[in-house]
Amino acid sequence: MRLATKSTVPGEFVQVVHHDRCIKCKRCVMGCGFNALEFTDRVMPGENPCVACHFCTDHCPQQCIQIHERPYAQAGHDVWSPAMQKRIVRQAESGGVLLSAMGNDRPWTVLWDNLLLDACQVTNPSIDPLREPMELRTYLGRKPERIEVETGPDGKPKLKTKIAPQLRISTPIIFAGMSLGSISLSAQKSLAMAAKKIGTLWNTGEGGLHEDLQDYADCAIVQCASGRFGVHEGYLRNSAAVEIKIGQGAKPGIGGHLPGRKVSSDIAGTRMIPIGSDALSPAPHHDIYSIEDLRQLIYALKEATEYEKPVGVKIAAVHNVGAIASGIVRAGADYVYLDGFRGGTGAAPTVIRDNVGIPVEIALAAVDERLRKDGIRHEASIICAGSIRSSADVAKAIALGADAVAIGTAALITLGCHVCQQCHTGNCSWGITSQRPELTRRLDPSVRAEMAANLLEGWTEELKEILGALGVNAVESLRGSRDRLRGVNLTKESLDVLGVKHAGE
Repeated sequence: MRLATKSTVPGEFVQVVHHDRCIKCKRCVMGCGFNALEFTDRVMPGENPCVACHFCTDHCPQQCIQIHERPYAQAGHDVWSPAMQKRIVRQAESGGVLLSAMGNDRPWTVLWDNLLLDACQVTNPSIDPLREPMELRTYLGRKPERIEVETGPDGKPKLKTKIAPQLRISTPIIFAGMSLGSISLSAQKSLAMAAKKIGTLWNTGEGGLHEDLQDYADCAIVQCASGRFGVHEGYLRNSAAVEIKIGQGAKPGIGGHLPGRKVSSDIAGTRMIPIGSDALSPAPHHDIYSIEDLRQLIYALKEATEYEKPVGVKIAAVHNVGAIASGIVRAGADYVYLDGFRGGTGAAPTVIRDNVGIPVEIALAAVDERLRKDGIRHEASIICAGSIRSSADVAKAIALGADAVAIGTAALITLGCHVCQQCHTGNCSWGITSQRPELTRRLDPSVRAEMAANLLEGWTEELKEILGALGVNAVESLRGSRDRLRGVNLTKESLDVLGVKHAGE
């Protein structure tokens, strides 16, 4: 079907310009990546609808622009809401799949907000993190069931047990995978620089490792996805860890799609594909149709890296995820990366993003419980991702069983993202999810890396405060301690799955 030349559905937002204060500098017009403003004899709405990226409002020297939701009064209907009607009209005009970016924005219950942390009082006193050391250092990877120590030639104890490769991070927070192409090189470099400064990890996503980021490879998790973009021996070896991407929280069960208009020469070279060609990742890995097949790939990657790098597996949070994770760990994975249905994305079919998958809180609890019941919890670490918004969410995730968390959308917000959910268009006015040179040069990696690092430092300090309030001085002591959590306004079924008692119990 052919797309209609102009949609009959009005835009979600409207710009209001106070012309009495406008100095006609045209900064807003030139800055809008979506052509939502134009200049005749004064600033006026442009040919495309506003998406509320707020680049114009934030850069107007006179602060004379405001963005408002467009009034769209319709007859009230609890089933056929205005938003649902708009979707139907857009699809009727195009005959195609509606795309969305960022995470699920439907009003599902955010379980993090219904979980509260415990605190110490008299008999088990709290700890003052300003005066007592707090250990947030975390090791990700396979741990031995027991260790053996022997006496060395010098008479000192020596570890006899061989330890699998570990990822040492200074805080239990890493940056989530966002590929070159889905975000700009400047955005990726910002996160890489921040990760190196803090002593944590960043993730290349499935787009390969750009040559300009080689200096940050020692703190990079590199992905091996179904499309195998940018995967070669040097890429695997020049990394901190290798991650097999099976699924993504925002679009479980489907592959990836980077439009050809975003495949510049830089991206084409890094992904090893032709310039301007669509980069399509198949939904399944065509060499993985069983746990045995996955095991083959895990050990092929370990062999390629001479067993010096941890190999993890990223999966979406879905039903029966506990059994899936158990199989992955038994197949040899050193960590399992769980991505919930609120996880962000550069582009996904709206129907998938909004209706497929489960909350990561539920998945995390189910996976931790299953691995413990199977007696293999020590054989792999768990990384939790998908709507981690604060240090409180981090602490709650660790209490539910995570070893570490990964942040994506929160990290992009530090780079300037205003969550306008238009990443798939390539028109990001902030230069974060665009490949247009005139837009990407707006993002200064050194400045934004400082802000991303500041966020992690702030959250880390808050985590120390939380640990102190709980009366423990190491993040290890909180891991899997669900008795330090209580639920409020949750159903009994939800509490049972989470393994958490109701407040007051």
